[in-house]
Amino acid sequence: MIYFSDKELDDFLLEDIYRGDLTTHALGIEHVAARMLFKRKTAGIVAGIHIAEKLLKKLGIKPYIYVNEGDIVEAGDLLISAEARADQLHQAWKVVQLILEWSCGVAQYTSEMIATAKAINPNAVVACTRKSIPNTRKLATNAILAAGGHIHRQGISETLLVFTNHRHLLDNPEDWQHIVVTLKHEAPENKVTLEADNLAQFEAMLIAEPDIIQLDKFSPEEVKQALALLASSQKKITLSVAGGVNKHNIADYAKLGISLFITSAPYYAPPEDIKVIIEKQ
Repeated sequence: MIYFSDKELDDFLLEDIYRGDLTTHALGIEHVAARMLFKRKTAGIVAGIHIAEKLLKKLGIKPYIYVNEGDIVEAGDLLISAEARADQLHQAWKVVQLILEWSCGVAQYTSEMIATAKAINPNAVVACTRKSIPNTRKLATNAILAAGGHIHRQGISETLLVFTNHRHLLDNPEDWQHIVVTLKHEAPENKVTLEADNLAQFEAMLIAEPDIIQLDKFSPEEVKQALALLASSQKKITLSVAGGVNKHNIADYAKLGISLFITSAPYYAPPEDIKVIIEKQ
């Protein structure tokens, strides 16, 4: 479970309820004892449950949780119920709904990508990049992990990944062996990944034998050629594919024998509908 601080939870809430609920106040229903139900409209995976629970508790609401992160549910299944005064429930309603809808959308897309790839290659790993929608990375991380996905890198301080924009600043940008040796010396506990923009770069990188070569925006045919070059080199290097990999084309790469898929597609998945009902107790 990923920890969300009180400040992060408050930020979610204050975006919507910083001045209270005018409608509930004007109708004079603030103190009505009520119950709120959250249901997933379609069958699929759920995520964001423990965050929703914390948000409800922050508002003094008593939640009842019926599912866990990553559970698969049927259409109409009850995810969470909550009891409190009407003003408390209405303040929680939209914030919690949006957290669940967006989290379930990301998790659903991730789950579908994984299922497609694993149906072809049981060793497939789908790892999401740091190219997330601003200020949503932590929520997305929670959803991706709930779906069985991996995180490629949360930020630039975590892994060694050499892009062309790094090499532009080097005296010898094509000296792959020097780049790899330097990184292994300076960060001996980290794997070294080089990103290849084309087949010519890829072939030149093989000599340096990095741990991973990331194939950026390679077509399936180019990936096939890269795999053949790797086989003939007899180097022990993992290949990953990145750039434009999504649930519609991941099978094309999995069929070639690729096991590591780097993607940002789940972040932009449509939200899943969460139906919310508020009623008198």
